[in-house]
Amino acid sequence: MKLKIDKIQSYVINFLRLTIIIAIGGSIFEKMWMLLFLSSLILILTFTPSFFEKRYKINLPIEFEFVIILFLYASLFLGEIQSYYTRFWWWDIILHISSGIALGFVGFLILYILYQKNKIDAKPVWIAVFAFCFAVAIGAVWEIFEFSMDQLFGFNMQKSGLIDTMWDLIVDSLGALLTSAIGYYYIKGKKTPLFTRFLQDFSKENPQYFKGAR
Repeated sequence: MKLKIDKIQSYVINFLRLTIIIAIGGSIFEKMWMLLFLSSLILILTFTPSFFEKRYKINLPIEFEFVIILFLYASLFLGEIQSYYTRFWWWDIILHISSGIALGFVGFLILYILYQKNKIDAKPVWIAVFAFCFAVAIGAVWEIFEFSMDQLFGFNMQKSGLIDTMWDLIVDSLGALLTSAIGYYYIKGKKTPLFTRFLQDFSKENPQYFKGAR
Protein backbone atom coordinates (compact mmCIF):
# COMPACT_ATOMS: atom_id res chain seq x y z
CA MET A 1 0.00 0.00 0.00
CA LYS A 2 2.76 2.42 0.96
CA LEU A 3 4.69 1.59 -2.23
CA LYS A 4 1.61 2.43 -4.28
CA ILE A 5 1.16 5.76 -2.50
CA ASP A 6 4.85 6.57 -3.04
CA LYS A 7 4.46 5.92 -6.78
CA ILE A 8 1.39 8.16 -6.94
CA GLN A 9 3.29 10.95 -5.19
CA SER A 10 6.18 10.58 -7.65
CA TYR A 11 3.75 10.78 -10.59
CA VAL A 12 2.17 13.92 -9.15
CA ILE A 13 5.60 15.54 -8.66
CA ASN A 14 6.51 14.84 -12.30
CA PHE A 15 3.13 16.15 -13.47
CA LEU A 16 3.61 19.41 -11.56
CA ARG A 17 7.03 19.85 -13.11
CA LEU A 18 5.53 19.19 -16.55
CA THR A 19 2.96 21.97 -16.10
CA ILE A 20 5.76 24.37 -15.15
CA ILE A 21 7.72 23.36 -18.27
CA ILE A 22 4.61 24.04 -20.36
CA ALA A 23 4.34 27.47 -18.72
CA ILE A 24 7.99 28.12 -19.59
CA GLY A 25 7.30 27.21 -23.22
CA GLY A 26 4.24 29.47 -23.27
CA SER A 27 6.16 32.40 -21.78
CA ILE A 28 8.85 32.06 -24.48
CA PHE A 29 6.20 31.96 -27.21
CA GLU A 30 4.42 35.00 -25.75
CA LYS A 31 7.74 36.77 -25.04
CA MET A 32 6.79 37.24 -21.40
CA TRP A 33 10.31 37.31 -19.98
CA MET A 34 9.42 37.94 -16.34
CA LEU A 35 7.06 34.97 -16.41
CA LEU A 36 9.84 32.94 -18.03
CA PHE A 37 12.23 33.90 -15.24
CA LEU A 38 9.76 33.06 -12.46
CA SER A 39 8.67 29.77 -14.01
CA SER A 40 12.28 28.70 -14.56
CA LEU A 41 13.15 29.61 -10.97
CA ILE A 42 10.22 27.60 -9.62
CA LEU A 43 11.22 24.58 -11.76
CA ILE A 44 14.76 24.75 -10.37
CA LEU A 45 13.43 25.01 -6.81
CA THR A 46 11.45 21.78 -7.23
CA PHE A 47 14.80 19.98 -7.46
CA THR A 48 16.16 21.47 -4.22
CA PRO A 49 15.07 18.46 -2.10
CA SER A 50 17.15 16.16 -4.32
CA PHE A 51 20.10 18.56 -4.19
CA PHE A 52 19.76 18.78 -0.41
CA GLU A 53 19.80 14.98 -0.14
CA LYS A 54 22.98 14.62 -2.22
CA ARG A 55 24.76 17.60 -0.69
CA TYR A 56 24.14 16.67 2.96
CA LYS A 57 23.72 12.90 2.53
CA ILE A 58 20.22 12.88 3.98
CA ASN A 59 17.50 10.62 2.64
CA LEU A 60 14.19 12.46 2.56
CA PRO A 61 11.13 10.20 2.55
CA ILE A 62 8.97 10.71 -0.55
CA GLU A 63 6.31 12.28 1.68
CA PHE A 64 8.73 15.03 2.67
CA GLU A 65 9.74 15.73 -0.94
CA PHE A 66 6.10 15.67 -2.04
CA VAL A 67 5.05 18.22 0.60
CA ILE A 68 7.96 20.55 -0.21
CA ILE A 69 7.35 20.53 -3.97
CA LEU A 70 3.59 20.81 -3.55
CA PHE A 71 4.07 23.86 -1.33
CA LEU A 72 6.46 25.50 -3.81
CA TYR A 73 4.01 24.85 -6.64
CA ALA A 74 0.99 26.10 -4.72
CA SER A 75 2.66 29.22 -3.33
CA LEU A 76 4.84 30.41 -6.21
CA PHE A 77 3.35 28.93 -9.38
CA LEU A 78 -0.35 28.94 -8.52
CA GLY A 79 -0.22 31.74 -5.96
CA GLU A 80 1.98 34.28 -7.75
CA ILE A 81 1.91 33.37 -11.45
CA GLN A 82 -1.69 32.11 -11.66
CA SER A 83 -2.91 34.79 -9.20
CA TYR A 84 -4.54 32.35 -6.78
CA TYR A 85 -3.75 34.75 -3.94
CA THR A 86 -6.17 37.29 -5.42
CA ARG A 87 -8.66 34.76 -6.79
CA PHE A 88 -9.15 32.97 -3.49
CA TRP A 89 -8.89 34.96 -0.25
CA TRP A 90 -8.16 31.83 1.77
CA TRP A 91 -5.25 30.61 -0.41
CA ASP A 92 -2.64 32.66 1.45
CA ILE A 93 -3.99 31.58 4.85
CA ILE A 94 -3.90 27.88 4.00
CA LEU A 95 -0.34 28.08 2.67
CA HIS A 96 1.03 30.06 5.59
CA ILE A 97 -0.49 27.85 8.25
CA SER A 98 0.81 24.83 6.32
CA SER A 99 4.30 26.32 6.14
CA GLY A 100 4.18 27.08 9.86
CA ILE A 101 3.29 23.45 10.58
CA ALA A 102 5.97 22.08 8.23
CA LEU A 103 8.74 24.39 9.42
CA GLY A 104 7.80 23.72 13.01
CA PHE A 105 8.28 20.02 12.30
CA VAL A 106 11.71 20.70 10.75
CA GLY A 107 12.75 22.73 13.79
CA PHE A 108 11.51 19.99 16.10
CA LEU A 109 13.31 17.32 14.07
CA ILE A 110 16.66 19.13 14.28
CA LEU A 111 16.63 19.31 18.06
CA TYR A 112 14.93 15.94 18.48
CA ILE A 113 17.81 14.18 16.69
CA LEU A 114 20.34 15.90 18.96
CA TYR A 115 18.20 15.04 21.97
CA GLN A 116 17.93 11.38 20.99
CA LYS A 117 21.70 11.10 20.47
CA ASN A 118 22.36 12.71 23.85
CA LYS A 119 24.07 15.67 22.16
CA ILE A 120 21.93 18.05 24.18
CA ASP A 121 20.16 17.78 27.51
CA ALA A 122 16.99 19.78 27.05
CA LYS A 123 13.55 19.58 28.56
CA PRO A 124 10.73 18.80 26.12
CA VAL A 125 9.31 22.28 26.56
CA TRP A 126 12.52 23.88 25.25
CA ILE A 127 12.55 21.61 22.22
CA ALA A 128 9.01 22.76 21.53
CA VAL A 129 10.00 26.41 22.01
CA PHE A 130 12.89 25.99 19.56
CA ALA A 131 10.58 24.42 16.97
CA PHE A 132 8.18 27.35 17.33
CA CYS A 133 10.91 30.00 17.09
CA PHE A 134 12.56 28.25 14.14
CA ALA A 135 9.34 28.27 12.12
CA VAL A 136 8.48 31.88 12.96
CA ALA A 137 12.03 33.02 12.12
CA ILE A 138 11.89 31.38 8.67
CA GLY A 139 8.47 32.94 8.16
CA ALA A 140 9.93 36.36 8.96
CA VAL A 141 12.79 35.80 6.49
CA TRP A 142 10.21 34.97 3.81
CA GLU A 143 8.37 38.23 4.49
CA ILE A 144 11.67 40.10 4.08
CA PHE A 145 12.12 38.29 0.76
CA GLU A 146 8.64 39.35 -0.39
CA PHE A 147 9.33 42.96 0.62
CA SER A 148 12.65 42.90 -1.25
CA MET A 149 11.05 41.53 -4.43
CA ASP A 150 8.35 44.21 -4.30
CA GLN A 151 10.84 47.03 -3.75
CA LEU A 152 13.54 45.90 -6.18
CA PHE A 153 11.50 44.46 -9.04
CA GLY A 154 8.07 46.00 -8.62
CA PHE A 155 6.28 42.76 -7.73
CA ASN A 156 3.16 42.68 -5.61
CA MET A 157 3.96 39.75 -3.35
CA GLN A 158 2.88 41.54 -0.16
CA LYS A 159 -0.46 42.58 -1.64
CA SER A 160 -1.81 44.91 1.08
CA GLY A 161 1.61 45.62 2.58
CA LEU A 162 1.90 45.74 6.35
CA ILE A 163 -1.50 44.17 7.00
CA ASP A 164 -0.68 41.23 4.72
CA THR A 165 2.72 40.79 6.38
CA MET A 166 1.33 40.81 9.90
CA TRP A 167 -1.45 38.34 9.12
CA ASP A 168 1.05 36.06 7.40
CA LEU A 169 3.26 36.09 10.50
CA ILE A 170 0.27 35.49 12.78
CA VAL A 171 -0.89 32.50 10.72
CA ASP A 172 2.70 31.18 10.53
CA SER A 173 2.84 31.39 14.32
CA LEU A 174 -0.42 29.47 14.73
CA GLY A 175 0.86 26.64 12.52
CA ALA A 176 4.19 26.59 14.36
CA LEU A 177 2.41 26.57 17.71
CA LEU A 178 0.35 23.55 16.67
CA THR A 179 3.41 21.54 15.61
CA SER A 180 5.50 22.50 18.64
CA ALA A 181 2.64 21.50 20.96
CA ILE A 182 2.26 18.13 19.22
CA GLY A 183 6.05 17.64 19.38
CA TYR A 184 6.03 18.39 23.11
CA TYR A 185 3.36 15.79 23.80
CA TYR A 186 5.13 13.31 21.50
CA ILE A 187 8.28 13.46 23.62
CA LYS A 188 6.12 13.11 26.72
CA GLY A 189 4.88 9.78 25.34
CA LYS A 190 1.54 10.84 23.85
CA LYS A 191 1.81 9.70 20.23
CA THR A 192 -0.11 11.22 17.32
CA PRO A 193 -0.53 9.09 14.15
CA LEU A 194 0.64 11.50 11.43
CA PHE A 195 3.44 13.07 13.48
CA THR A 196 4.67 9.63 14.56
CA ARG A 197 4.58 8.33 10.99
CA PHE A 198 6.70 11.22 9.68
CA LEU A 199 9.30 10.67 12.39
CA GLN A 200 9.35 6.93 11.81
CA ASP A 201 9.74 7.39 8.05
CA PHE A 202 12.62 9.81 8.53
CA SER A 203 14.38 7.59 11.07
CA LYS A 204 13.96 4.56 8.80
CA GLU A 205 15.53 6.44 5.87
CA ASN A 206 18.30 7.93 8.04
CA PRO A 207 19.26 5.38 10.72
CA GLN A 208 22.71 6.99 11.03
CA TYR A 209 21.15 9.91 12.90
CA PHE A 210 19.50 7.65 15.45
CA LYS A 211 22.32 5.26 16.35
CA GLY A 212 22.76 5.16 20.08
CA ALA A 213 19.48 6.99 20.60
CA ARG A 214 18.07 7.15 24.06
